[in-house]
Amino acid sequence: MLREGAISKKAYYIEQGCIRLWFNNHGKDVTFQFFFEGQAVSSVESFRKGQPSLFTIESVERFTIHVISKKNFQAILDTTPSIQRGIEDQIFQRLVFYQKLFLSRIKDNPQRRYQELIKDYPNILQRVPQHYIASYLGITPVSLSRIRNRRNIS
Repeated sequence: MLREGAISKKAYYIEQGCIRLWFNNHGKDVTFQFFFEGQAVSSVESFRKGQPSLFTIESVERFTIHVISKKNFQAILDTTPSIQRGIEDQIFQRLVFYQKLFLSRIKDNPQRRYQELIKDYPNILQRVPQHYIASYLGITPVSLSRIRNRRNIS
């Protein structure tokens, strides 16, 4: 869909499937977000400003998406104020999500981050490989297995 360092010329709306965002950190694949049905995804800085994308966008499972070009997206924003307000609302929601994620990385331990992830996305364990979830949580797959086993014993 989009490779890190490329210029994004498209945005996507997910009808079915899971998309992940990740970047290369000195040879290590770091997942930092998942998107599911009903969500839009793009590399905003790249799509809007023509800058190289800071991350890769790829599918985790089979998907159905709707694609819009930058030109068509801008035309819709220019002519449809209600859609523009909807996009602004989504951007604000995404900002709030990123703030929560940032604070969680500072104050919460991996077990708490795992619990929040399961609360927010109850089916994620059935849809996303464990190594991507571990990467998202900032832990190894072995540590994730330990956390999951502790949870199953309780």
